[in-house]
Amino acid sequence: MKKTKKKNDFRWGIATSSYQIEGAHDLHGRGPSVWDVFSHSKGRVKNGDNGDIACDHYHRFPEDIKLMKDLGVDSYRFSISWPRIFPIGTENKVNQPGMDFYDRLVDELLENDITPFVTLNHWDIPQGLEDLGGWTNRDMVEQFVKYSHYLSRGLGDRVSNWITHNEPWCISFLGYVEGRKPPGLKNEWAKSLHTAHHLLLSHGKAVPEIKSNVKNAKVGITLNLNTAIPASDSEYDKKECAFYDAQFNRLYLDPLYKQKYPELLFDRLLEKEAIKQSDLNFIQEGDLKIISTPTDFLGVNYYSRAVIRDESIDEKLNENHKIPMGPKTDFGWEVYPRGIYDLLKRLQDEYNVNEIMITENGCSYGDAPDKNNKVNDIKRVEYHRSHIEQILLAVDEGIPCTGYFAWSLMDNFEWAEGYSQRFGLIWVDFESLERVPKESYYWYQNFLKSQK
Repeated sequence: MKKTKKKNDFRWGIATSSYQIEGAHDLHGRGPSVWDVFSHSKGRVKNGDNGDIACDHYHRFPEDIKLMKDLGVDSYRFSISWPRIFPIGTENKVNQPGMDFYDRLVDELLENDITPFVTLNHWDIPQGLEDLGGWTNRDMVEQFVKYSHYLSRGLGDRVSNWITHNEPWCISFLGYVEGRKPPGLKNEWAKSLHTAHHLLLSHGKAVPEIKSNVKNAKVGITLNLNTAIPASDSEYDKKECAFYDAQFNRLYLDPLYKQKYPELLFDRLLEKEAIKQSDLNFIQEGDLKIISTPTDFLGVNYYSRAVIRDESIDEKLNENHKIPMGPKTDFGWEVYPRGIYDLLKRLQDEYNVNEIMITENGCSYGDAPDKNNKVNDIKRVEYHRSHIEQILLAVDEGIPCTGYFAWSLMDNFEWAEGYSQRFGLIWVDFESLERVPKESYYWYQNFLKSQK
């Protein structure tokens, strides 16, 4: 594969998140997170799995950083466990052992010439704050700003790159409409919209807070985005696709970059009687201006495109031209590399985003070690290769994409799927906690050498 023309400005990294890998759920003053409670609730997570131990990264981070160093990445995106810092959430003094852990982690990364990218909220908020209403409560905005203040003040002398939230759609939609993530509610569209708004508002308020504490800070937010297309050329599917795009992509992009919300979304929810007009009173004067506070980059998590059909229409009545689908990963997600190029193009053309980083991109395949302890995950190799190829094509065309973080460093706790889905470049035995680099690890290692 060819080098990108801007290779000296491009970051090549790897990504993880705290609850998925750290373990040590009750050590050194850490309080319970919403994911501790959710995963210990019967029927919420496949096989009754939880993140109590996960990959035990809390104790094994020097070993894991050595694996990153050997891989050859120059950057590492990780998240902070909020309840390690504020065990209940409402405290005004940090839990020092929690800060000490991240101090050691950051120092170890820098000693190995790996640039830290810190994500403040990757879903595992303190249960104490959830008990007060969580993100449906506007008070969460100030709790997040406080948290951002203490983290940026504590790590800002060594960490310049900050991400406020990871994938607010997953918190808002999967938490309150589909019920697959905390707090596990279904069809609560009003609460979902309030949650999305408060997440975005807290992001806008945290940006200047972080910048005031960190010299030369670069601050962004990470959204999971995709390219949505109708499953056929029927008017039913086109209308449903427009609604999907509004609730998945535009609900976050429009306020961040256009200082407005997509009216189509609110109109359709009112039409469906999923919300009442009074449910839209959550937007206060000045909120949208705060949300659109300029960020230094947009983090993008891309896994697949979305092909949308109106499930309420009998398929026999909706048999117009159908979109051919590509192969699927073990998670059931279509492999569609072209989608990442199309998405980058849209962000440039429609939203004029000044800088984009692919903060997650990866796939789940269950390949395990063979008798020689080798993991020949050739489908994962092809997934990363084909997606990177599309990104480099976009970069060469002048689209301002400046980084790629493969998801994930190692197999981990995959939320409601427990340990049944494996996204890592490194295979993990969740009993012995042995790490075994996969063929995709060595492919990425060789690719990174070619970019130097």
